Amino acid sequence: MVYKFRAILDAEEDIFRDIAILEDDTLEDLHNAIFNAFGFDGMEVASFYTCDETWNQEDEIPLFDTGDIPGEQKTMSDYKLSDLLDEENTKIIYVYDFINMWTFLVELAAIEEPVAGNFYPETLFSHGEMPDEAIEKNFEADNADDFYDDFEDGLDDDDLDMFEGDGNFEDFGFEENWN
Repeated sequence: MVYKFRAILDAEEDIFRDIAILEDDTLEDLHNAIFNAFGFDGMEVASFYTCDETWNQEDEIPLFDTGDIPGEQKTMSDYKLSDLLDEENTKIIYVYDFINMWTFLVELAAIEEPVAGNFYPETLFSHGEMPDEAIEKNFEADNADDFYDDFEDGLDDDDLDMFEGDGNFEDFGFEENWN
């Protein structure tokens, strides 16, 4: 069978690629198909993340084994697409280049018979042009301004500045040249 995916760049504009790939191919094969379809050089580290129906990120599946014990961590090449994705589990997140954090929402759109004479993986459709830079991610909590409200004694920014005053560290129970 052929899995048909839509890989959507997490950006304001609609930028996506439709990719057809064999169900017995691995996540590493899908990784290669995605970075080729979007015009990346493939020289950066990437990971897939399992997710729920509302795209909440769950388990990481890295390109390389980064665990403490070699061979203990499963990587993209260890998973066939059919191991993780089917009619009920259709979504997975793909992150390429952990410096720029190119993030893609990848969804299984169809499972069909292979077309005789087609080579897979195949980019079926391309919409939108890639921006020069990935969109900047906002990693702040929604209630960042309410952070200090959680303190019972009403701390403010000045209370948390340990270098305020004369620079004397003795007030903190150790000398400046403690080592």
